[in-house]
Amino acid sequence: MSADPDRKLAWIDAYLAQLRDQRRLSPHTVSAYARDLQELAGLSAGQDWQQVDHFTIRRLTAKLHARALDPRSIARKLSSWRGFFDWLGGQTALAANPVQGVRAPKRAKTLPRALSVDDAVQLVAPSRPHAGTAPGPAELCNRAMFELLYSSGLRVSELAGLDLTAGKDALGWVALDNREVIVTGKGNKQRVVPVGAAALDALAAWIAVRPAPADGGNALFLSTRGTRVSPRVIQQRLQAHGAAHGAPVHVHPHMLRHSFASHVLQSSGDLRAVQEMLGHSSISSTQVYTALDFQHLAEVYDKAHPRAKVK
Repeated sequence: MSADPDRKLAWIDAYLAQLRDQRRLSPHTVSAYARDLQELAGLSAGQDWQQVDHFTIRRLTAKLHARALDPRSIARKLSSWRGFFDWLGGQTALAANPVQGVRAPKRAKTLPRALSVDDAVQLVAPSRPHAGTAPGPAELCNRAMFELLYSSGLRVSELAGLDLTAGKDALGWVALDNREVIVTGKGNKQRVVPVGAAALDALAAWIAVRPAPADGGNALFLSTRGTRVSPRVIQQRLQAHGAAHGAPVHVHPHMLRHSFASHVLQSSGDLRAVQEMLGHSSISSTQVYTALDFQHLAEVYDKAHPRAKVK
């Protein structure tokens, strides 16, 4: 093989033909391979395929990363390149696959979305009743669920699994007298989380009108059919509630859990307490909220400090 670019592209064409005719890959997939391999040919211009070694691939990967290319895209390119060199090794005297062992840069962890304190309070606050009307059972059920999600940072599955009272097979329940909720989280681990005054009031209002479950069970929160409400229904109800009340973003149950954690940490600074209330087995899972807390502080600083912004 020579460093002639036409010769390099000929090998790519032969590989693509093998993908198309023998492996029967879709035209879309073959086109994606073609783009990735043609880019590799351009990046390694001046080298024939036998001269492209492990260090060349690492250098090219670093170049792609420096262009701010998404790590997932880099990983896809590396996969395409690796497959090509595996095939090329069977066609030529290629010493080794130069892509073997080269990994894409790690993806940056995205911070969870959390509402501001004002937006969270406004979202879970009771709707203003129309003149002469009182909230119905469905609205009281929703309000109790949303308040409890934000008050205690529950997972939506934990909320759906709550029973009205403690029982032999209960995964969780609310102890109103003790102002706490007992839930069974991941790993079948049980934890106790405080319940705030607003959530206690909402729960008491719902329990006062809660009908007997249609299936004779003990579920705390019910669907319109009188059975235990599902996590999917809770998600749908919260989304519709947020849209109807002008929430600034698309809201979902886990966003209220993130908001709970972020707001408690902002006020207390006690990461261990937040870890226990969230039911995280490792403190590293909870540490993401320290970044949210710093993000909040940075925003306050940028808005408030007279020398924060560059003129």
